[in-house]
Amino acid sequence: MRQPSLFENDNDESRPLASRVRPQSLDEFVGQKHLIGKGKVLREMIEHDRVSSMIFWGPPGVGKTTLAKIIANQTQSEFINFSAVTSGIKDIRNVMKEAEERRQLGEKTILFIDEIHRFNKAQQDAFLPYVENGSIILIGATTENPSFEVNSALLSRTKVFVLHKLTSSEIVELLKQAIVNPNGYGLQKVEIDDQTLSAIAEFSDGDARTALNTLEMAVLNGNKQEDSIIIREEDLSQIINRKSLLYDKNGEEHYNIISALHKSMRNSDVNAAIYWLSRMLEAGEDPLFIARRLVRFASEDIGLADNRALEIAVSVFQACQFIGMPECNVHLTQAVIYLSLAPKSNSAYLAYMSAKKDALNSMNEPVPLHLRNAPTKLMKDLNYGKGYKYAHDTEEKLTTMQTMPDSLAGHEYYHPTNQGSEARFKQRLKEISEWHKRNRKS
Repeated sequence: MRQPSLFENDNDESRPLASRVRPQSLDEFVGQKHLIGKGKVLREMIEHDRVSSMIFWGPPGVGKTTLAKIIANQTQSEFINFSAVTSGIKDIRNVMKEAEERRQLGEKTILFIDEIHRFNKAQQDAFLPYVENGSIILIGATTENPSFEVNSALLSRTKVFVLHKLTSSEIVELLKQAIVNPNGYGLQKVEIDDQTLSAIAEFSDGDARTALNTLEMAVLNGNKQEDSIIIREEDLSQIINRKSLLYDKNGEEHYNIISALHKSMRNSDVNAAIYWLSRMLEAGEDPLFIARRLVRFASEDIGLADNRALEIAVSVFQACQFIGMPECNVHLTQAVIYLSLAPKSNSAYLAYMSAKKDALNSMNEPVPLHLRNAPTKLMKDLNYGKGYKYAHDTEEKLTTMQTMPDSLAGHEYYHPTNQGSEARFKQRLKEISEWHKRNRKS
């Protein structure tokens, strides 16, 4: 019942190496032992033909499509390969109609959707009734977090399997398989040592497709002898001179790495903070996005413990506007170092959140009359400003006048720490409190 076109002509040398050596069974598959190792749930589902709707979530080149094709090879179901990039609602309806007809004949249909996150809500909703009534078994593949990219209704009807990027040793194993595979270079004599294979593995950063593409380029550019192709590590210099960093400026990795930067600075880990900064900048992140987050950090996590933190963050933001990348990378590094090593206090942040809670949950208290301005005679007649005490008229620059609404009198929001300059604010706040206690009694 499967579509044979998925696997035909695997030895066609015009196809990319990654396609020619794609595993066709679980025993050939490299990596993801937590899912397909002996006795693991996904392996059991595939081997016993008990596949249910599922989503494979993981970075590029870790085997999402390969696993789907292995299911196609081992299941007694009609397997349909569906692309979210090229298919629309009309295509979905046609496929669903055919799947429903097969269901009525007692046959199963597995629908594989590559890049399912590219489908919009309406397109994803179109699958729901067919998943619910069993017309199709849906297998989706995505590099994006399904929590954000897949409808909750569809997500609740599928099992999410998380695939991890491959380790360097797994990549080396995969490359060695490709060298001896008859559909790869098994019919040629390719000489390449473990050190060179490890260099390719490190460059690929857990992406099997990148590793196989790099090997293919190395073979094409290798030193060709009469009966063999010799590849040495020095021959790779032009092929692996720059690594492509995994980063999506609009996706989850964007938020993961900025979160890592923020939390590294909060933890005063300057080296980790610089590393995460470089990861974003080298992947092409907008420096102004980072600079804006540094301005926020300066008040949220440092605040009055070091007033210069905000000044430096704002100055660096302006420097990034003036000169841009790559020159502004050093300005951002300067700010990250300063913010990481500055004394920390979140008292300003906590003060606002506490006041916000009162503002949202208490009655909209009117401003006391003595705190209101009285620019007109009518307002003066209505006692606007009556009883106001001007603090500058006193020696201590303090008065006993109440400035809080009656229902919130005594509420405290700002609790300074002993960190850095904020210790001075804590001492000043203590002096003000003690003055009020003395003068209220008198």
